[in-house]
Amino acid sequence: MRESEAVTDSVLDRKLSASSGKWKLPIIFMLVGLVTGAGLIALSGCRSMPGRMVTVYESNHQDVDQTCEALKAAIEAQGLECPAIRNLNKSIAKHGVHLDRQVRVVEFCKAEYAHDMLKDNPEVCTLMPCTFGVYEADDGKVYVSSMNQHLMGKMFGETVRKIMGERVAQDEASILKAHVRSRLGSAN
Repeated sequence: MRESEAVTDSVLDRKLSASSGKWKLPIIFMLVGLVTGAGLIALSGCRSMPGRMVTVYESNHQDVDQTCEALKAAIEAQGLECPAIRNLNKSIAKHGVHLDRQVRVVEFCKAEYAHDMLKDNPEVCTLMPCTFGVYEADDGKVYVSSMNQHLMGKMFGETVRKIMGERVAQDEASILKAHVRSRLGSAN
């Protein structure tokens, strides 16, 4: 009887071993597929991120300086401050470098927003103040570019998300509304 029990146990062991090999392979393939899929999604997100970070609009105004002055007035009407309009052509010309097109940076900020962000996340001071880029393109038209505040806010946690992703994004939309045509898309 012992010999037959040993034979039965041996047959059972082989059957279990064979059946366990059958289910291991599909699980390994499934895990490899999941890891590969997650990697491809992450890579796709990283590759598309730069194009989603900056949004470009066509200006309603005839030239760069008119656009900058209109934005400054809209910024102040929105209850924000415009600390500076930076003429990048003049800045780089001091170093002997010249651009064929006009380029400006229009700064805007609100002290309360800055305070709330800096008390919890002082490292985000590198993102301050917020800016609009205003430039003349090869087609002779004037464009306004801005950071995607919603996306920026999501990258830095709850406080920054609420301020940049919500409040600044709403202010920015109000500022731009009367001064740009429809959104042209994202920069590449």
